[in-house]
Amino acid sequence: MDVLLYISALIVAVAFAILVIYLVRTLKSANKTLTHVASTMESLEKQINGITKETEQLLHRTNALADDIQKKSESLNPVFSSVKDLGQSFQQVNQSIQHVSNTITAKTNQQSEQIAQVVQWGQVALDFYEKLKARKKAENSEIN
Repeated sequence: MDVLLYISALIVAVAFAILVIYLVRTLKSANKTLTHVASTMESLEKQINGITKETEQLLHRTNALADDIQKKSESLNPVFSSVKDLGQSFQQVNQSIQHVSNTITAKTNQQSEQIAQVVQWGQVALDFYEKLKARKKAENSEIN
């Protein structure tokens, strides 16, 4: 019976040794896997840091570009106001010429002997309008 006890102890010892060998192999494999995961995470962290820096630079450039566009847009506002004022001035000149024309027509019907003088004033007004128009056009071309 003692022999049987020794054989059982030997079988248990051999089984325990086999279990320990497989446990060591499993732990070594797990260690390699964890090492690989750690290196992958480190590489991923470096890539994310690079992407973050590039994104920050892009954001700064975008903000600078938006500020530049805003400044240029604001600087164009007076130009548009000037063009609007110029259009109003032309409209007033056109209304004045229309009024003069209407007045000339009415006066012509009333006073036929003053027709020559009115025609001369009309010509002066047209010349003035053309000169004003030419000057405004020259000013606009200098602005642009």
